[in-house]
Amino acid sequence: MLVDGVQIGAPGVYIAKPPPQRQLLGVPMDVCAFVGVAPRGPARVPYTDEELFFADISPDEVTAALDAPIVDPIRRHRRSVAVPVESWDDYVRLFGSFEGPGRLPYSVASFFEQGGRRAYVVRIVHDFGPLDPLPYRGTARGRMKGFAVDGVVRRIRFRARNEGTWGNGLTVRISFTTQQLVFEPPAAADRFTVPPKNAPPVGTLLRFWLPGGTAELRIVQDVELEHDLTTFQDHAVVTFGLALTGAPERIEVVQATVDVNDGAGRTERHEGLALGGAHPQQIATVLATDSELVWPWHAWASSDLVPTSPFLPDLVAGSFTKGRDGYADLVTEDFFDPDWFDDPTWVPGKTPNPLSGIQSVLEAEEVATLVVPDLYEPSPLPSTEGILDPAPPGSPYFTRCEPAPPSGTQEVQPPDLPGLMLDPADPTELDEIVALQQRLAGVADSTRAFVVLLDVPPGLDQRRIVHWRGNFATSYAAAYHPWLDVVRSVDGGNVKARMNPSAFAAGIMADRERKLGVPFGPSNEIAVRVVDVADAVAPVRHAELHPLGVNVFLRVRDGVQLTAARTLSDDASYRQLSVRRLMMMLVRTLRREMQWVVFEPNNRSLQADLRQLLRSYLSQLYRANAFTGATEDEAFFVRCDDSLNTQDVLDAGELIAEIGVAPAEPLEFLVVRLVHTGDGTLLVDETSR
Repeated sequence: MLVDGVQIGAPGVYIAKPPPQRQLLGVPMDVCAFVGVAPRGPARVPYTDEELFFADISPDEVTAALDAPIVDPIRRHRRSVAVPVESWDDYVRLFGSFEGPGRLPYSVASFFEQGGRRAYVVRIVHDFGPLDPLPYRGTARGRMKGFAVDGVVRRIRFRARNEGTWGNGLTVRISFTTQQLVFEPPAAADRFTVPPKNAPPVGTLLRFWLPGGTAELRIVQDVELEHDLTTFQDHAVVTFGLALTGAPERIEVVQATVDVNDGAGRTERHEGLALGGAHPQQIATVLATDSELVWPWHAWASSDLVPTSPFLPDLVAGSFTKGRDGYADLVTEDFFDPDWFDDPTWVPGKTPNPLSGIQSVLEAEEVATLVVPDLYEPSPLPSTEGILDPAPPGSPYFTRCEPAPPSGTQEVQPPDLPGLMLDPADPTELDEIVALQQRLAGVADSTRAFVVLLDVPPGLDQRRIVHWRGNFATSYAAAYHPWLDVVRSVDGGNVKARMNPSAFAAGIMADRERKLGVPFGPSNEIAVRVVDVADAVAPVRHAELHPLGVNVFLRVRDGVQLTAARTLSDDASYRQLSVRRLMMMLVRTLRREMQWVVFEPNNRSLQADLRQLLRSYLSQLYRANAFTGATEDEAFFVRCDDSLNTQDVLDAGELIAEIGVAPAEPLEFLVVRLVHTGDGTLLVDETSR
């Protein structure tokens, strides 16, 4: 008999396990997603399992796609993937450094420099439409001699893991190691026996040494267990298809090692690999799963590979070619999912179809903020004319190189991202920029999944900044001004480049949240590595922009300081970014850590447990200064009783709880009041508001 979870049998003392301790721990809000242009990085990644994206093809096509190798073009591919990185080195390993025309690497570097610890990165590539069958479009390819593939001597091919000219520097080297296999003599020309524990798996490559010093290679086709009725011993009978030309004297197990080098310092080594298509550690299987640099070509991905020389020399695939950067193909529409529609009922992790563009960030549930540095290109990044010479030793400044004297007519270089070029000085193009930013804010507002950080377009005067601000009315967006100048090492020189202020704000926000918590506004912090501002905002202008919710970076004595943390909401209750983020944290915590409720009996005991659990969590936040109020009763309330959970509600299988909180707003103003009393005394009173 089961009583309180304990199986009761004979009379005696039984110890019941204590009930599980329920508590709400909260969720981190310091993770930011960056979406932009990079010279390399995951994109057009094939699907690995059956998902609803197959809904538009027939069941037979679904079966064929799932049976095909993962690298086969018949499989659908995901154009955009949100990839987590936890350091600048992580980012460089996957996406490259500052060598491309996009501002994405500058933004990610700034995020980590300000104190960020975890980010998601989405590399944008061009959308060629739903009928595009080529996940390997723009990827470099290389060939390797020295194999018989399913018995036919031909070259095998590899391709770079993702598109870009970076792949043209790849080399792939396959070397071999051998280990002697103990077998039970005599061995026949088509089979041999071994103890079961020594049996090589199907798909293992074997080297057989024959009389006279000749060697032959075969792949294990089958392994069967037999029981010897005479000796009462088990044996494994290994067969390998094509018979040998003689009885072997020695047998060796052959394994492959694959070394991959991209020519820019990134290397991989994959050891202990098999060459038979049926082996779970076959070369193609391991590379498809574990490599960050290459894909195996689909034509041999499930094949048996046998080196043409039984003496197993190293084999090299070099001269990768046809890698192409798709910068010229990019257009602003590539940043959005063409099939996305605003859905107020959308729930993170429950979307029916994989997403692309910025919407792919929605699949990373821990993301709390979003920065899109390459949404449009206001001006190309500086080329060699922006190179700075290091100043003399001991000087904290850089000096600009003197340009070389012109020699004849100089050719004007076209922009690297022509499809993203939009000039804020042009009224028509400024309207396009606003429309793109409104789409970003719309996704954030409708899904309530993150806060998008927007950059005020560079070069706008005060009147146009105020006009730009009037296009937004959501607490799920925040605006930053002006753009900031940084110095980076590019191609051996130091380049001064103008960058999106939102990236710096995202890093400051993440650092502040980790150190102090969400209730504390992410402002009044010095931005690291900033050397100048594009627009030195005067106090009079700042006084106009701040009430509008435009967060300004000001040049101060110690550097460049972020002075505010407001949203673009027209609702005064959500004007502070810390309030919006606090409410997001509450919703996320309840959504992620209250799932156990759905399996509990819906009764008054559950209601009491909920009230206690919620009050305990809110009390912790109150003690952390997240709420205003002299007492907890003034700061928050929790209701979960019969007034909400009527019999009709219970009959419908529902449980309703209401939580009310009074978030504390950050202190923004200190007011010093001077009072001259009648007796001539001067009183100085400091108050705040």
